[in-house]
Amino acid sequence: MKNKKEIEARLKDLREEIDKIDRTILDCLKRRYAVVKEVGELKRALGVKVLDLSRERAVINKILEENQGEFPEKSLKAIFLEIVHTCRTAQELQKVAYLGPEATFSHMAALKFFGRAANFLPQESVLDVFEETEAERAKFGVVPVENSIEGTVSATLDAFSDYKVKVCGEVFIPITHDLLNQSGRKEDIKKVLSHPHALAQCRKWLRKNLPSVPVEEVSSTAFAARWAAVDPSVAAIASPLAARTYHLQVVASRIEDFHGNVTRFWVIGKENPGPTGKDKTSLFFSISDRPGALFEVLSSFAKRQINLSKIESRPAKKEPWRYHFFLDCEGHIEDGKVKECIDEISRICMHLEWLGSYPAGEEE
Repeated sequence: MKNKKEIEARLKDLREEIDKIDRTILDCLKRRYAVVKEVGELKRALGVKVLDLSRERAVINKILEENQGEFPEKSLKAIFLEIVHTCRTAQELQKVAYLGPEATFSHMAALKFFGRAANFLPQESVLDVFEETEAERAKFGVVPVENSIEGTVSATLDAFSDYKVKVCGEVFIPITHDLLNQSGRKEDIKKVLSHPHALAQCRKWLRKNLPSVPVEEVSSTAFAARWAAVDPSVAAIASPLAARTYHLQVVASRIEDFHGNVTRFWVIGKENPGPTGKDKTSLFFSISDRPGALFEVLSSFAKRQINLSKIESRPAKKEPWRYHFFLDCEGHIEDGKVKECIDEISRICMHLEWLGSYPAGEEE
């Protein structure tokens, strides 16, 4: 057993070693940032797009493989994602529009995909996100597309009829809802505000625990939290991030009726990411009103063993009782069988639009 002086001396040595390691890490980060900046300059000289999601995914996967489980994998991935995201800004400062205000789930999705170094631009509606992205006032936009419980966000799908942007990424965010107010006391609540989806996802809890308290729909969970921050009689159903952002207390946590709730977000822009080996392709199409037309489209995927992860119909706004279809399949448009399939169905469909091929998001 070492005596106290020996232990204190060893602690001092270890702390000095940690300080030395930290300085080495900092030097490496600065060198990486400088190298990435030069890469961006060379890409621009060649006329090559700056953002390369396939390269970024390969970098992360290689780091995790070389780690061999020695450093906690989840933390290592989070650290290197933030390094990669921050180094993007050395090549190009990315403006990202999202459904605001600050601390919405869309904001959380944007942070997850782009890291904290991007310039985030909150918007009042999904259509505003499309507008900013199409006009290139924002390089990218982040919009919700579907929820595992409430289903599709129709405003997002419908917007593709009017705006010329592509899907260039997807993000999955686990949805947990907290009841927030200024005091943290349930008896102070005279009204509950939140987004319609959040209210729907918590209806059983509200009926059981606040049966006589009125609820009111607002444009976002974060807007509800902002309101609660200035009105002590109001409670908001919002995210833990909203509680921290708007300095609210948690009355009750995880009040959603069903756990495992996840929202899928699309990253929209004018980029076309290359294949990564784990991709999705999204299509928008319409077909003639005749027996077997949809079957022919679906058969083109089936005979090539291309898996469909989603298909949904939406009303054609300018043609009553006619419908458009949205479809997601596995694979990238540069994959031979996917390209062949799309070429074939283009001869079947009245209208076919490729919405994008992009790296498949990872569910937590």
